Amino acid sequence: MKRALFPGSFDPITNGHIEIIRRGLALFDEIIVGLGLNTTKQPMFSPDQRLRWITEAFREEPRVQVRPYTGLTVQFAREVGAQFILRGLRSAPDYEYERNIDLLNKYLDPGIETFYLFSSPETSFVSSTLVREVIRFHGHLEGLLPPHIIQDIYALYPGGRPVSTAFPPADPGSYGS
Repeated sequence: MKRALFPGSFDPITNGHIEIIRRGLALFDEIIVGLGLNTTKQPMFSPDQRLRWITEAFREEPRVQVRPYTGLTVQFAREVGAQFILRGLRSAPDYEYERNIDLLNKYLDPGIETFYLFSSPETSFVSSTLVREVIRFHGHLEGLLPPHIIQDIYALYPGGRPVSTAFPPADPGSYGS
């Protein structure tokens, strides 16, 4: 059985993450979504909330499991019997960052291989960091997150739904002379 670990903090899980996991199912028999509990980050959403959201996103896909973990990703991969780590790449800076992690993982455990899938153009701009900014400023989340997460976020945050549907068009005369 080919088992892959898809690790991340998923604060929150985005349509980009979900796309990579779904595409990964064509390559692997099973994918474990590892919710890394990073003690150096201050998450917007609780680990329990993030676990619920990920579990709900894949409730009809028995080949996807969701498990929280602490510590090194490569150690967790070994613990759950994953021979592969699955990662998504949106851009060149992602590649540079992921390459260094991959080199460290190979040093720590040469038996675990990392697979990279490029994000589609529709999700390549989506990151949890940017989504959190959209949430903080009551922007539209449609297309960035699954509907069940959007509903929860609109209920969780004061002001609920975004205040406008779009930014007004810029006045060309307002940018100086």
